[in-house]
Amino acid sequence: MKVCNLASGSKGNCTYIKTDKYNLLFDAGKNVTYIDTELKSIGCSVVEIDYVFITHTHSDHISALKPVLKKSGATLVCSEIIFNELEDLKEYNHVVFLENDMELDDGTLIRSFRSSHDANDARNFVISNNESSVAYITDTGYVNRNNFKMLENLSLYLFESNHDIEMLENGPYPVWLKKRVLSDNGHLSNNAAGFYLSKLIGDNTKHVLLIHLSETNNCPEKALETVNETLKKYEIEFGNISCAKQDEHTEVFEI
Repeated sequence: MKVCNLASGSKGNCTYIKTDKYNLLFDAGKNVTYIDTELKSIGCSVVEIDYVFITHTHSDHISALKPVLKKSGATLVCSEIIFNELEDLKEYNHVVFLENDMELDDGTLIRSFRSSHDANDARNFVISNNESSVAYITDTGYVNRNNFKMLENLSLYLFESNHDIEMLENGPYPVWLKKRVLSDNGHLSNNAAGFYLSKLIGDNTKHVLLIHLSETNNCPEKALETVNETLKKYEIEFGNISCAKQDEHTEVFEI
């Protein structure tokens, strides 16, 4: 598989995964022109997308969904609850409701499981094919221990590291918004990301990409410092960690 995060943050989120046979998008935030430009820079395009998977219906994850589907004719994959919230796509014919697992005919397995976020339904994913595996963990206040076994020792983690707790508490957000971000239905802090990764990283893990960093309450340097320090605290030696950006695609990870 090839994996590339195209955009990550409160202004839009989108990740591209190429399997043996198919081109997949996970979330479709920002705008279709941006997504198409970034895809073309790595050898794909919007019209070549086969499947679009949606984590939840907040605008930073679906703002470009309708034009992406219009241009590509891709199959939309989401839970029935999520689909029922997409009012402007009620007549779209290429839809698959995904509650648990879905296997593509090239052997790619996509596992969907609930995250903890302030949406009527929110999902995270594990994508695997042969010996390669990717976790897409975003927009969640915590990671349920019941999912640890599924998430252990994967090849690549795209893992939310949204905020630095001190920066958030001392920052400009109103009190209600600070409480929302810090809640079990909010977002993972740098500390939480480091803790969970210390339980999940294994011998097969090649890279960790920290995603959905807040532009107001975090920065790449702080996220990397905190996650690395937390891993060391739990005696985990792992050096291949980087941060996704809001307006620039990452390297293409081949796993």
